[in-house]
Amino acid sequence: MLTVVAASSAGTAFEWYDFFVFGTLTPTIAKNFFTALDPTAGLMSALALFGAGFFFRPIGALIFGRIGDRVGRKGAFLITVSMMGAATFAIGLLPTYSQIGPLAPALLILMRIVQGTALGGEYGGAAIYVAEHAPPHRRGFMTGWVQAAASFGLIGALGVILLTRTVMGDVRFADAGWTGGWRLPFLVSAGLLAISVWMRLKLSESPAFKALAAAGEQSKAPYAEAFGQWKNLKLVLIALVTIMSAQGAAWYTLFFYGEQVFLERFLKIAPLTGTELLIALTIASAPLYVAFAALSDKVGRKWVIWGGMTLALVSFFPVFHAMTHLANPALEAAQAKTPVVVVADPAFCSLQFDVIGKAHFTTSCDLAKNALSNAGISYANEMAPAGATASVRIGAQVIVSREAGGLTAPGQKAAAEDVKSRLTAGLAAAGYPAAADPARVNFWGLFGVLMILVVACTALFGPIAVTLVELFPTRIRYTAMSLPYHIGAGWIGGFMPVSAFAIVTATGNIYSGLWYPVIFGAVSVFTLPFLLKETRGRVIEV
Repeated sequence: MLTVVAASSAGTAFEWYDFFVFGTLTPTIAKNFFTALDPTAGLMSALALFGAGFFFRPIGALIFGRIGDRVGRKGAFLITVSMMGAATFAIGLLPTYSQIGPLAPALLILMRIVQGTALGGEYGGAAIYVAEHAPPHRRGFMTGWVQAAASFGLIGALGVILLTRTVMGDVRFADAGWTGGWRLPFLVSAGLLAISVWMRLKLSESPAFKALAAAGEQSKAPYAEAFGQWKNLKLVLIALVTIMSAQGAAWYTLFFYGEQVFLERFLKIAPLTGTELLIALTIASAPLYVAFAALSDKVGRKWVIWGGMTLALVSFFPVFHAMTHLANPALEAAQAKTPVVVVADPAFCSLQFDVIGKAHFTTSCDLAKNALSNAGISYANEMAPAGATASVRIGAQVIVSREAGGLTAPGQKAAAEDVKSRLTAGLAAAGYPAAADPARVNFWGLFGVLMILVVACTALFGPIAVTLVELFPTRIRYTAMSLPYHIGAGWIGGFMPVSAFAIVTATGNIYSGLWYPVIFGAVSVFTLPFLLKETRGRVIEV
């Protein structure tokens, strides 16, 4: 049993490492592969590309779920780990935008599709394989190690990135050429791939599937059986609504949006500090997944999960407000003393969300909001007379923006730079800091408040694997459980950072993006008690 857990969890950790390297390096990816876009559009495109990998996870779940239910669990996740490792290694060899132009992001998108498809088949296979080997009274504890594998993968990704960045320095690390240090974490995946394949080749098929195959009872049509029969489709929908809606939104809010976007971009802490904080939180989270999963063996799965999602729901806004106070008190003071207001005709204000980089934001409102968003500044919106040129009010200062619609491309760029420079000077005069003062960043205070969300997310996520395994019959387990998991984690969770960032740029409030996890979390909190039945103690060999 130890070999089963070790091989399954290690392989999953290696796959998560591959996926998290990309997520952690999103700002660097934006600079090197979306050079043609301004910083805001570039970051949003990179965040959307991070989400694009998640978009293909349900597709991977369907592809490999069918293989796992018809051919076997082992073969399915041998293929997935090979695909993931190869795609990640290839990203480390890709030329950047400065080297081959628009072909660079196109190749990057292709690799992300392969990664997302592979990860869609990985999780279900590992969770099922462990659960079908585990004794019933320890099923939660054993599958808890599969949940913790996400942390091990993230720790590995962050550790390699931190080491490389420290040794090479920020400039060499971010370099767009062939010697850029950002490539090394991707290339390391070749070694991890070899270890993963070797470990998984040593495994045999799960007992439940072998018994099913020996009796000739494998599903001949997993899709039709899982999604075409109401008794099974109902379970898929219950899993998605009561569990995965909250899990996807909460987990990615904490481990991706909170650090990469909120702390680094909005609160302007040093990237190295943010990475160190994320490493500390991830290390602290690893044993908690196992602990809460083991707790579910004793008290049941349902209420452990519900307690975690409820704690997350009520904590998002208080925790993120506390983060501002602890990370950048000067920014908090400036926002309270001298609020920023954009005065503009709403008809000329765009939703600045442009994944493919074809839109042109050239109105006076767009230039003003773009500059403020790039600076991570919260602002209120005030309606101006129809057709009026937008302006930004910073206390007593009024800075008039510019219209750039009729200008050439160089003229538009110059106009945007002019608006940006005048706003930067105005913000500095009003006491807005250009960056968080390292001496005033309360690292352990941030760690403490974020641990509230760590406890919430680990209680929510820890027992999920065993719950999903126990929810579905053996014949269609791989297909049926993988789809709702990857819709929740892939679509709801994967698109959380880019969606929340778009909400912030539209409203001007750096906290408004939190409505994304709050809404999805509330769906699960209010439906789980009524729709999800307790699964602990169920026989899963049928």
